[in-house]
Amino acid sequence: MKHLTLASGHEIPIFGLGTWQLKGRQCRRIVKEAVALGYTHIDTAWMYQNQREIGKALGDILMDREEIFLTTKIWGTHLRYADVLAQFEECLNDLQMDYVDLLLIHHPSRDSVPVTETFEAFQKLYEAGQVKSIGISNFSIAQVEEACEASELPICTNQVEYHVRNNRSELRDYCHARGIVMTAHRPLAVGDLAGDAVLRGIGENHGKTAAQVALRWLVQQNIITIPKSGSVPHLRENLDVFEWQLTDEEMHRLDTEM
Repeated sequence: MKHLTLASGHEIPIFGLGTWQLKGRQCRRIVKEAVALGYTHIDTAWMYQNQREIGKALGDILMDREEIFLTTKIWGTHLRYADVLAQFEECLNDLQMDYVDLLLIHHPSRDSVPVTETFEAFQKLYEAGQVKSIGISNFSIAQVEEACEASELPICTNQVEYHVRNNRSELRDYCHARGIVMTAHRPLAVGDLAGDAVLRGIGENHGKTAAQVALRWLVQQNIITIPKSGSVPHLRENLDVFEWQLTDEEMHRLDTEM
């Protein structure tokens, strides 16, 4: 598994499991199967209401904590200092963990809470050893700039919807120039890319599926990619993006023809 180095100095697997909409028994099963296949990066959030299942699944596996990179997010209505601390405590309790590797603001405040106040709480959690790195999610260029100015800790990633039909290259370039890696959620556009003719045509050149081409396009740009899957065959298929490469011409086609 390829890793990227975050601005905090910690390494993050470039590929992980998104868990949005995974619940209950299915969530526990998928997390266990993913880890067995080689996934070492699990992405969740307070809003997903599945952290307890993820914690149980990881606890059942009995692996060293350092072998898993765990990301969670504070919901945008809980960005006041005290609310952040309370919600994060709930996250840790549900996950049955002493710390998370990456804590994100799930989306910019909808209640005009100053981002400085939120980051003061993140700073406290970092100093307590409960958070290793911090980041943001669904932030525009202007909001990224504001976040960077507000935080004493480095902003390590900006997680946004990013796929071949929603090319965020301008935001990517801005973030990369500031040492912020991009994370792509919904990298398969909620499954809408499987029948795309361009993706399928390129896939035929490599013996790969349209989904694998779409994921490889992201990974090849050093974008952290976290597809969700509810089945073991798709978990396995999604992970097969490392032992081959798209050509420069194919990358250009995906940049310009989608």
